[in-house]
Amino acid sequence: MNGSPSSVRVSVVDDHESVRLGLRSACMEAGFDFIVAAASVAEFEEKLEGRENDVVVLDLSLGDGSTVTENVKRVQATGSAVLVHSIADRVALVREALAAGAAGVIPKSSATQIVMSAVERVARGDVLNNLEWATAIDADSDFAKAQLGRREREILHLYASGLPLKLAAEKLGIGYSTAREYLDRIRMKYVEVGRPAPTKVDLLRRAVEDGILPSMDVDSLNDA
Repeated sequence: MNGSPSSVRVSVVDDHESVRLGLRSACMEAGFDFIVAAASVAEFEEKLEGRENDVVVLDLSLGDGSTVTENVKRVQATGSAVLVHSIADRVALVREALAAGAAGVIPKSSATQIVMSAVERVARGDVLNNLEWATAIDADSDFAKAQLGRREREILHLYASGLPLKLAAEKLGIGYSTAREYLDRIRMKYVEVGRPAPTKVDLLRRAVEDGILPSMDVDSLNDA
């Protein structure tokens, strides 16, 4: 796709018909290639029929019992980027959508021209670093937490508390090499959220920051 308006393929998923009709009209007026209007992600998938689509303007709260993460992931699986179209005060849901991989957030109160501009930017592969995104992140500290699995949290808890990795592995009934893989994965996840933890002391700090360990004197732990 070269990014010109006529080459931008757009769909809308919103359970309010008036919103679907309004965005469809605006997209066509902007010169976009409008593909699907649907009330749910399931309906979008069915109507898409394997066609290519660049951007889905997605409502956060659909009336079918689906979750935000599920909807974002399913839309992405079709090869489409996700532009969240939401009431701006739903901070927790906005955060969830961004964590799931949405490319940006546009409030439903935004002028149509701003929404269309956002669609075009997302279609080009840009990420919207807009005010709504920043507000969602700032208002919810969990956004910067590494999403660790149960076993990863257990390894981090024991290792960052001061146990050698070999003893932590024995305590959990797993092999040393498996424990090392978990530890490497934990470090990678912290890098991905912009909070690298290359040393054991760094891991302790992250564990305390994320509530995996109680607050303590981090500097009292010798790096190992």
